[in-house]
Amino acid sequence: MEMKGIKSIILAGGSGTRLWPLSREMYPKQFLKFGDTSLFQETVLRCLEVSDISEIFVVTNEAQKFFVIGQIKEIGYSIPPENVLIEPEGKNTLPAIFFGMKEIEQKFGNSIVGVFSSDHVLDRAAMATIFSAEKLTSDYLVTFGVVPAFPHTGYGYIKAAESCEPGYRVSEFREKPDFETAQKYIEEGCLWNSGMFLFETRLFFEEVKKHAPSIFACFEKGGSIDEIYACVDNVSIDYGIMEKSDRVAVVKLDQKWSDLGNFAAIYDELEKDSVGNVVHECDSMLLNSDGNLVYSKCGKIVSLIDIKDMVIVDTSDALLICPKSSSQRVKEIVSDLKGRNDERAFIGQTVYRPWGSYTLLDASPGHKIKNITVLSDHRLSLQLHYHRSEHWVVVKGMACVEVNGEQFFLRPGESTFIRAGQRHRLSNPGKVPLEIIEVQLGELVDEDDIVRFDDEYGRS
Repeated sequence: MEMKGIKSIILAGGSGTRLWPLSREMYPKQFLKFGDTSLFQETVLRCLEVSDISEIFVVTNEAQKFFVIGQIKEIGYSIPPENVLIEPEGKNTLPAIFFGMKEIEQKFGNSIVGVFSSDHVLDRAAMATIFSAEKLTSDYLVTFGVVPAFPHTGYGYIKAAESCEPGYRVSEFREKPDFETAQKYIEEGCLWNSGMFLFETRLFFEEVKKHAPSIFACFEKGGSIDEIYACVDNVSIDYGIMEKSDRVAVVKLDQKWSDLGNFAAIYDELEKDSVGNVVHECDSMLLNSDGNLVYSKCGKIVSLIDIKDMVIVDTSDALLICPKSSSQRVKEIVSDLKGRNDERAFIGQTVYRPWGSYTLLDASPGHKIKNITVLSDHRLSLQLHYHRSEHWVVVKGMACVEVNGEQFFLRPGESTFIRAGQRHRLSNPGKVPLEIIEVQLGELVDEDDIVRFDDEYGRS
């Protein structure tokens, strides 16, 4: 069966708090890879079951814009630039969805639109069920309820009422329960609230105007998206319209689904050894230890003795150890770090840029050493620094270097020195990633000391 014609909105503006230190605010969980593809890429591939790439819209923020574009290119597609919608600030899901719905209506007219989170695990076969719900959208705001596998305290629940094929009218939405209440909900036949939707633009706007008139008015007033977002309230789609409307239907999904809300959920998804350990990206020696999630990217051997049901996540700048049952509290650590304005809440040692990435190897107040990777056919901005000089040594690939208008090439083992105040640019003209070691020296060696003269990625 051909499943095309539905437009798709992917919400991709997460803050990276629940899987810290793997995810950070500047690199949230939807872009993490636990296999060959990220959660975001898997979401795009699912949407391509029902939409062409020109019919997929991604709502994100400026910091994550290039992750979105780059990861879509990585799986062989090119999204129209105007389909990447940049929120000036996060105002929860209702404004984000309204933003996407408005752009779709302007581009395609009245449309059927699926709304998907970018950080969920979902069996791709579920897209056929989602597509079949299209017939309900002229009369109902459609949401999707997952048939529960067990009593889960981290999800909201939906209670279904009478049938309206292929779904059911919604009796009520219920908040996240404690364990005993979750058991009762399952006995009543309640469904997990997946946070996925299927809307007709016409009915969606009617219901927003009726139940969230201030948000409708802000968008209808027009102006720049900055002006609109300065006006709109911070409100979720559930609270704003779904829990208030009497025109809501739920369609059951009986496929595997998870929102990967914490490390316990990650543990459930990944392959385990014979005693239930998940060991990812590291060497390990586990003696009388079972039921653990071990993740290390530091080249260390991780040794556990008599350890059970724990999460051990080791990165170059942070170590997390906690019982799996307490992994939902990770966001409290991130909140405390943000309260101290600690940059480790926002970025890791590896920082991703539209041209590639860099990893901080060593630092002091007067120096930094970075390992820089530039993707094929990419280049950094033309820039200068007032307070630092830079020494570049090529490790792999071919470097094209521009200094004060003069251009030359460097091969592996060759180096150059960029003095403070010199305009310079690094490019990779080759077909393999360029890797260099950069040594920064000066009185100021932070990311604020950059003056850009030309940047093909539109950064200021």
